[in-house]
Amino acid sequence: MERHFTVSGFLSHGGRTALHWHRLGLWLPPGGHVQPNEDPIEAVLREVEEETGIVAAVVPTTRPYPHDLPRQLPAPATIGVYDIDEPDRPHQHIDFVYFTRPAPSDVPALPDNAEGWRWVDAETLRAPGVVLDGPGGPAAVPEDVRRLALDAIAAVEMLAAGVA
Repeated sequence: MERHFTVSGFLSHGGRTALHWHRLGLWLPPGGHVQPNEDPIEAVLREVEEETGIVAAVVPTTRPYPHDLPRQLPAPATIGVYDIDEPDRPHQHIDFVYFTRPAPSDVPALPDNAEGWRWVDAETLRAPGVVLDGPGGPAAVPEDVRRLALDAIAAVEMLAAGVA
């Protein structure tokens, strides 16, 4: 089976995370394919900025191993394997999922022209089966997205509190 490496970047700030209405009728975080000669960190930061206009930084979810070489990349929060059932080209996405936050110098506001984007707060995400209104009508927040968004919000809050 053909496989593509992809990234998702849960962009969280102030107890909220940014999700967008996807053409598949689901709410998803920023993300996309890892380009040739690009590592997953470069890819996730590029995707977050391209899709939201916000310059982001990765929030570490694990401690790096205590050695200098080789250089280490922050580990993803998880790696998801998604079956993509396109009729002419079924394949899989191997998705490196990262938690991100706006870079300290960036303004955490989604651009006005970002139709389909919204900040979703933790209170809304705590209820299973979340459905939000979007440009194409009501759309579900998939359960994995809901749970990862809550974990991303918590990771960013812990970092801000100096706990992480």
